[in-house]
Amino acid sequence: MIVLVLLHAVVAVAVLTAARARPVAGAVLGCAVLGATAVTVGVLGIGRSTVRHEAWAWVPDLGLQLAFRLDGFAVVMALVVSVIGVLVLAYSISYFDHDATYVRFVGLFVAFAGAMTGLVMAADLFTMFVFWELTSVCSFLLIGLNDRSAAARTAALRALLVTGAGGLCLLAGVVLLQVAAGTSDFAELASAAPVGSMVTTAACLALIGAFTKSAQFPFHFWLPGAMAAPTPVSAYLHSATMVKAGIVLMARLAPVFGDLDVWRWAVVVCGGTTMLLGGARAMRQTDAKLLLAHSTVSQLGFLTLLVGLGVPGATYAGVAHLVAHAVFKAGLFLGVGVVDHATGTRDIRRLSGLAREMPFVTVCMCAAAASMAGLIPLFGFATKEQALVALLDADAGAAGTVALVAVVVGAVLSAGYSVRLVRGLFGTKRDLADIADVEHAHVHVHHRPSVGLSVPMASFALVSLVAGLGADTVGRWLQAPVVALDAGATGVLHLWPGLTTAFAISLTVVALGAVLGWRVPDAVAPTVVSVSGERIFQRVFDGLLDGSKRLTVVTQSGSLVAYLGIVMAVLTAALVAGIAKDPGAGFDDLRLADSWVQAAIAAIAIVFAGAVVAARDRFVSALLIGGVGFACALLFALYGAPDLALTQILVETLTIVVFLLVLRQMPRRFAADPVWAPKVVRLAISVGVGCAVAAFAVMVSAARRAPSVGGTYAELSLPEAGGNNIVNVILVDFRGVDTLGEITVLATAALGVTNLVRMARRARARALEAAAPSPLEGGSDT
Repeated sequence: MIVLVLLHAVVAVAVLTAARARPVAGAVLGCAVLGATAVTVGVLGIGRSTVRHEAWAWVPDLGLQLAFRLDGFAVVMALVVSVIGVLVLAYSISYFDHDATYVRFVGLFVAFAGAMTGLVMAADLFTMFVFWELTSVCSFLLIGLNDRSAAARTAALRALLVTGAGGLCLLAGVVLLQVAAGTSDFAELASAAPVGSMVTTAACLALIGAFTKSAQFPFHFWLPGAMAAPTPVSAYLHSATMVKAGIVLMARLAPVFGDLDVWRWAVVVCGGTTMLLGGARAMRQTDAKLLLAHSTVSQLGFLTLLVGLGVPGATYAGVAHLVAHAVFKAGLFLGVGVVDHATGTRDIRRLSGLAREMPFVTVCMCAAAASMAGLIPLFGFATKEQALVALLDADAGAAGTVALVAVVVGAVLSAGYSVRLVRGLFGTKRDLADIADVEHAHVHVHHRPSVGLSVPMASFALVSLVAGLGADTVGRWLQAPVVALDAGATGVLHLWPGLTTAFAISLTVVALGAVLGWRVPDAVAPTVVSVSGERIFQRVFDGLLDGSKRLTVVTQSGSLVAYLGIVMAVLTAALVAGIAKDPGAGFDDLRLADSWVQAAIAAIAIVFAGAVVAARDRFVSALLIGGVGFACALLFALYGAPDLALTQILVETLTIVVFLLVLRQMPRRFAADPVWAPKVVRLAISVGVGCAVAAFAVMVSAARRAPSVGGTYAELSLPEAGGNNIVNVILVDFRGVDTLGEITVLATAALGVTNLVRMARRARARALEAAAPSPLEGGSDT
């Protein structure tokens, strides 16, 4: 399992770096990796009752590891990710131009597939969180694939911010659950069934993370905007895979937290609202891709109700419909892409008579849409029927009743927007010229769809039909994935369920939906919504940016004196607050000096420091500051640390040289004291900081109760790090990460200074060039 995830990463890097000249070869390699993943997972998991575990120790001392679990549910989700990925990636070869953008798409697509594979096979919340964030980053890059489009960039940023905020909530929930339950492993959580206020809080935080990822109300607004991405991205990420990450999380945690009232009602209210709101918005769209986007929001609400309710039968129906939705929705998105590719538009107001011009595409799209509407004998019918049966039989109290009502009304809308999609794309409009606000209404098929576009689309339609016809067999195959989530979850799928209450509801739902979808016109007026999630988000986002700019104007005045004064004043206040708790600690046995030599060197350092304050010349001040540093070096030498003394001398020497080189470019003398910060105020702050730091250092030294860590360093220096120089060993081995961070900071600062110097040189060159006289000025008249 780990090898499969790493293989995706390796191929993604190879495509992004080495396949620029052969983008199609990169796509073929990506298809091979996804196909190999599907085959491997199928061989290891299908038909096997054993559960495979793998773990890779990340930070063993902290107990952090990446743990993977290949159970029945992980198998079916990994197959969804890899098989649909192969078809969509194959479709993209004919969809895209083979340029640098396509290379970037292929590399990011494979990277996302690997991250999603790791997510669905995660054995614990920590591992899932790692891949959760990777999918968010890949999604951001894929939505903004066309980086020249402002709409794509805005949509990508919105999606990243919303899902990123949800990721932070999930991380907080992971931490709380680890503290409260002692584990974040899904299997251990299910067996332990932890309770308590901290566990409830963790469950709510995890649920928020799932809602943001799966576009549940009130976080649903980011998904329709993500349709600014190319059609293959929408088909794969935002209908079949990434948006299912939240569903996967809820499915894993529902057996643990499903009995909590706050969990159950949050799932019912948010999932039901999402289903109804998405369905209603889908009925108002004239862009076929946006119609599918809002239908995806609605279907995700349906899935949230099923898998999050925590009812065994509903869990079975949720897993079955998760697979069905991934299949028919991917096919629908690819079909819309085929129409767009052939006609140059997705506007259902401008399309007419495509059923005659594109009969094969029409049949495939009708099959996928029929599955979405829940028509027999398609796969979507069997899964929706099982969902109705489960909710009718569910013992979930008022929450179960509300969920059933929401599902029935949402199913009517599902049938409605399915009919409207097919009629709008392939029906014949009698008078397109009368449609308002649409120029050149009638469009023609510019070219026939290629085999590369048609075959993947037809494959999804065929799977929807075959899975519906073989619903009983598919239902038995889905038992293992459902049992992996909840041992008590059972269910069946039937092509013909018989004359039952659920079947009667289905017939009524389809009939009402067909009437609704047929009656809503293609040129429906856009709904003006004064309050929407997208507008609220944008106003909050713009408000934060505006507020930060206003705050920056006040706090970032550009005065170094002000910055240092504020920092030092805050530091002094914090230290004084700490000292005030026990003001006399540490001063009883305090010695001012160990010898007269030490006292003399300290006095010299004090004289140098005072002279710095009195000096008016920049060069003199730099030399006096160096004198303070050299005095400190002598103190190190007196304490038997010649290596530290030598290091201090070298650093001070280099610092003085740098100071002098820089000060050559500045005025020789200091500027006049600012009126608002006279020397008396600055002296008071400086003296306060010095005294507070010294007093605090004395108190901290006296407060030590445990042995010094220096003894441990001395004991481990040679056997653990192979060095006798303890200071060097500390810097390079024991605190190597700190040293690396310091080097990084210095390197970054050096780059910044270099850029500033170059900018100053360019500005000076432009000024000299502007001041130079023109060749035509001052010349002779001859």
